[in-house]
Amino acid sequence: MTSITIKKCSMEDLQILQEISIETFRDTFKDQNSPENMKAYLDKAYTLNKLEMELLHTSSQFFFIYSNAELAGYLKVNIDDAQSEEMDDASLEIERIYVRRKFQKQGIGKFLMNKAIEIAIELNKKTIWLGVWEKNQNAIAFYSKNGFVKTGAHAFHMGDEEQVDYILTKTL
Repeated sequence: MTSITIKKCSMEDLQILQEISIETFRDTFKDQNSPENMKAYLDKAYTLNKLEMELLHTSSQFFFIYSNAELAGYLKVNIDDAQSEEMDDASLEIERIYVRRKFQKQGIGKFLMNKAIEIAIELNKKTIWLGVWEKNQNAIAFYSKNGFVKTGAHAFHMGDEEQVDYILTKTL
């Protein structure tokens, strides 16, 4: 039987957070983006300094998820001024649900989604939302299956390419 545990991240997790961020992002998006744009994005988005600032932000939280004591992925949620789009005070953003390739299709994403919903309810939030790349069909299907609906779109910059992220929202 699989043992699942979720642990809130701290500054001691910074190096591991950087490693899993780069690994999961690269595995998910490398086949659909140029190596130059991937490198440019990864070199900017997941520096130790940037991740440290995100970890220290009081309106953001990170959680690692383990499957049988092996790091399987992580969740990042934002409220208030940490949200990547201007939203009302009743919203919680799921900025990242990143699952390592070998753990995909095993329910890990669902555990992380449930953790985000649990946090939103504890904080009396009315909606949860996220941005997902329009070409990431697996993620869009997952979120749709979990009650999210498309409510908008915004630009996402991958190196020198402007891409479109759908904004998906779920009312709690």
